[in-house]
Amino acid sequence: MKQLFIHIDKVTLRHKITILLALCLFASFQLSAQVRTSVDTTRIKIGGEVVYKIEVETDTTKQVVFPESQTFLPFEVIEFYNTDTVKKDDKFQLIKKYGLTSFDSGWYQIPRQKILINEQPFFSDSLYVYIQDVLVDTTKQKLFDIKPILEVQKPQKNWWPIIIIILSALAIIAFLIYWFVWRKKPLTEAERIAQLPPFERAKAELKNLENSRYLIEDKSKEYYSELTRIIRSFIDEKVYDKALESTTAQLIERLELLSEANEFSLKKEIITQIDTIFKRADLAKFAKQQPEMVIAEADLKETHFILDEVNKLLPEPSEEEKLLDEAYRKAQEQKAKRKKIVITSAIAIFLLIATIVGLGLKYGFVYIKDVVFQNSSLELLEGEWVDSEYGMPPISISTPQVLMRMDAPVPEELKEKMQVTSYGYELKDKFTIALVTTNLKEKVENFDLSTAVEGSLQTLEARGITDIITLNEMFKTPNGAEGLKTYGTLKVPKGSSNNFIDGKYVMLSFSAEDKVIQQIILVWGANDTYADDIADKIIKSIELQPKELQPKSE
Repeated sequence: MKQLFIHIDKVTLRHKITILLALCLFASFQLSAQVRTSVDTTRIKIGGEVVYKIEVETDTTKQVVFPESQTFLPFEVIEFYNTDTVKKDDKFQLIKKYGLTSFDSGWYQIPRQKILINEQPFFSDSLYVYIQDVLVDTTKQKLFDIKPILEVQKPQKNWWPIIIIILSALAIIAFLIYWFVWRKKPLTEAERIAQLPPFERAKAELKNLENSRYLIEDKSKEYYSELTRIIRSFIDEKVYDKALESTTAQLIERLELLSEANEFSLKKEIITQIDTIFKRADLAKFAKQQPEMVIAEADLKETHFILDEVNKLLPEPSEEEKLLDEAYRKAQEQKAKRKKIVITSAIAIFLLIATIVGLGLKYGFVYIKDVVFQNSSLELLEGEWVDSEYGMPPISISTPQVLMRMDAPVPEELKEKMQVTSYGYELKDKFTIALVTTNLKEKVENFDLSTAVEGSLQTLEARGITDIITLNEMFKTPNGAEGLKTYGTLKVPKGSSNNFIDGKYVMLSFSAEDKVIQQIILVWGANDTYADDIADKIIKSIELQPKELQPKSE
């Protein structure tokens, strides 16, 4: 008996020490961090605002994370106020406010909120607020019919800045092409002279030679080279078509033969003057002799006389020659125009290729191709997404399109046991999303989510989907709600034929209140890169109420 009392005393002592340590630990938490909650009023009208305040007092080394999502059901958060910080001695007092509202009358509880202090969870107290109904005197207030549903046009992207930039760039490029290629530029003196008839051209070139500084600078070689070129060019075009490639002796011999044969009756004195000027020019060019300036100037005057005499002997051009000249002129204009078209086309092609290569190097060539040919998956990924909530408790999710309510067939024998609500969206054979909420009429303790997954997989098989490979892992949403992630590959029937396409799927399953099963099912083509990105973006956007914050059913 004595031993028994001693044993009891030891056990009691051990329990006391344990309780004391627990109290000390709890006290240390209370001393290091205190959480208080309050509301500015306990009564509001429907749609009014109640300010819910969380105050945390902790030391300066602790990191505090307040709830930042819709965890206040049945209340809705209409505004997240900025966190206020007040320093008190060696501690901080952090104050976070939320603007809440509700549209149902009666007493409602603001559920406990989870605050993380250095990743240690603390829970606030739950508070009650009375939502007062607004009485309407129907004897004074007129009643009106329900307004019809109006079709709302989807807002279009603001393309104007992009269009203005593109048009401005095209205008600048067009102006540069016009200025440097198509603009009729003022002719230089050399170009103006080159367009003159042979006789007027030769006379103009002699005038320019007369005004040159060759003789003043003792450049006899250059002077006589230009002088003989003018004579040879004129004779080559009008008298003898090989004058430019003939030597002086050959040219004089040809002129004498033409004169003797009366084909071109050039006086012998003129031929002798041409011979004299050419021989003096040969001495200046090859023997480096420097004729006196008076002689050089006299040779230039003689050249004027020679050209006049030769021009007198030239017959008037026939109509056929005039037509040939006109045809030649038009051919030259067409040639110049074709050259401008080729240059313009080359510039346009170069700019197009450079733009494609530049955009391809920055964004990827496959992406550019998909943008040009309007890939439907890419348009879905880069379009305006919709943030919404579905089911109860609500699942917050971001999707490319609004999920539409769908009929979810339930067997007759199960209708009394459950209610199924389904929302979904499908993009042909490319992407399918379904959000299913199953409300059980009775609680199921420790419900196994794998059972719900198995039922959903059977539903997929009933739709003709085959070769389903399944992998499972735990999944946690950004706001901490935990569920089961089932994913893998499958084969999806294509159209009404027996053809199948490879696909991927992800199924996220959650349970709430031991009587609500929520599932998000995504199915898409395995070879569609953009569908992978769409699925990843959707999954990252999913948020649910953590279990400890969900309102408890009675």
